[in-house]
Amino acid sequence: MAVAARRRGFSAAARENLAGWLFVAPVVVILSLFMLLPILMALWVSVTDWNGQGSPFKSSVPFVGTENYTRLFTEDGLTRQDFMTSLRNNVYYVLIVVPCQTVLALGLAMIVNNRLLRGKSFFRAAFFFPSVTSSVAISVVFLFVFANSGAVNNLLSVFGIDGPQWFSDSRGTLHLLLSGVGLVDLDAPPAALLESGPFGLSWWDWLSGPSVAMTTIIMLVIWTTSGTFMLMFLAALQDIPVTLEEAAKLDGAGNRGVFRYVTLPMLKPTLFLVLTLGLISTWQVFDQIYVMSQGNPAKTTLTPAFLSYQTAFRSFEYGSGTAISFVLFAIIVVLTLIQRWVMRDRKV
Repeated sequence: MAVAARRRGFSAAARENLAGWLFVAPVVVILSLFMLLPILMALWVSVTDWNGQGSPFKSSVPFVGTENYTRLFTEDGLTRQDFMTSLRNNVYYVLIVVPCQTVLALGLAMIVNNRLLRGKSFFRAAFFFPSVTSSVAISVVFLFVFANSGAVNNLLSVFGIDGPQWFSDSRGTLHLLLSGVGLVDLDAPPAALLESGPFGLSWWDWLSGPSVAMTTIIMLVIWTTSGTFMLMFLAALQDIPVTLEEAAKLDGAGNRGVFRYVTLPMLKPTLFLVLTLGLISTWQVFDQIYVMSQGNPAKTTLTPAFLSYQTAFRSFEYGSGTAISFVLFAIIVVLTLIQRWVMRDRKV
């Protein structure tokens, strides 16, 4: 009887599994055809020297193995220099955008979550409006606002400040800051920093900071993305029981104590989500670069995503362009795993 019961239980579980697979089969097939298969095809292209003519699966297409990848890291030349320049630009972009948009989104969420605030609907809509507006449209508006004779420079001139040529200035902001305090001379940088650094770029190049042009794009992205993350934080804040905050205040905690020991721990899952989405989106930045700068001036706004597009669809080096995209994919996966490990729950 026990054996028969186990068999009936096993058959019931098998039927449930079969039913589940039947339900998800259409989605699995669609994802395989339109997502997994193209990824595998792109992976094949990344190990060939396909120029976009005909099918990449013909025997006449040269197979180069890992050559497209090694050129990005080990071989001296323009390919590695451009790729490392794009990585440098994107690293500064990520280091500024992700923390700033997260802090701004959390601050806005706490403002509109205040029970004493009047006109909450207006402020929520106002803060969220840039996020639902076309990134291309906002980028074009920023081009006019930050033009040489645009509104920003006209406003700065009222205070006697001569504004820069925002989208034509390739100087690094860190260089400008060090020059402003008299530590370095931009015309004669330290000889030690001009020596060759990692991956073919000098230390002076690595330590340049984002250019003035990239800084403008950074301001645009922070402004347009904070609204979406604000809604995520707002939803999480509204799920925090008011009794927890009241109990903390009864125990003598001030506003800072409540925020540190009650609000932040309760927001940890949402914070992880916001940081993960921000990290992924900042490494994939493309729209703003394409519309506002095309990687100029002097390649200081070049990013790996735009470089992949430029290499494949303008230089017709589809193998190299696809290899760049897979390296970018690997970077995103590794950084996401590291972030997950850092923010994991630790047992005390």
